[in-house]
Amino acid sequence: MPNILAYGDSITWGADPARPGVRHPPAVRWPEVLAAALGGSATIITDGLRGRTTAYDEHLAECDRNGARLLPSALYAHAPLDLVILMLGTNDLKPAIAGSAIAAMQGMRRLIEITLNHSPRFAEASRPRVLVVAPPHIIPTADALYTDMFAGAAAQSQKLAALYAALAQEMGVSFFDCDPVAQASSLDGVHLDAANTAAIGAALAPIVRTLLEGA
Repeated sequence: MPNILAYGDSITWGADPARPGVRHPPAVRWPEVLAAALGGSATIITDGLRGRTTAYDEHLAECDRNGARLLPSALYAHAPLDLVILMLGTNDLKPAIAGSAIAAMQGMRRLIEITLNHSPRFAEASRPRVLVVAPPHIIPTADALYTDMFAGAAAQSQKLAALYAALAQEMGVSFFDCDPVAQASSLDGVHLDAANTAAIGAALAPIVRTLLEGA
């Protein structure tokens, strides 16, 4: 049975904007929705860490949130993998982290490189496929904390999909844009309600099915 790693941040973790610090029930988190839509034909391994960046440090955090530093261990722990879904970049847009879509794209480039090349012992045929996912746009919110934390990030988030799409084409991997199918909640401008979280998993299913069939 194919193994798929869903590597992301709080959206992958299933953060509920109506209840800070609480996750949506498993049945509506997008990796579980994807697994159900695939009819049990693949194993989905969820690695969602709140606050995770593509490749940048946040020294005040409770744990290491640098996605590039943590990814090799995840790849090794869950090997063999047939597909790695990378959905990161939102936290890079915080002005205290990197503050730009270009920086997020550069970090995503590093994640793709790591996924494809992190171990010289991986034969070409056994390397996982990669699906880069642009997260939903950040939207304005009345929440003062999130407004300040993500100052300027709403405009930058609208640039991510085009940058990620071009990067994916350049590096020969697959791409999906979440924004047409899922929108952030106005409660905090970043996280998704249950319906929009589930919508990502449902939308990814046909793409993932095609990728696995072509493996």
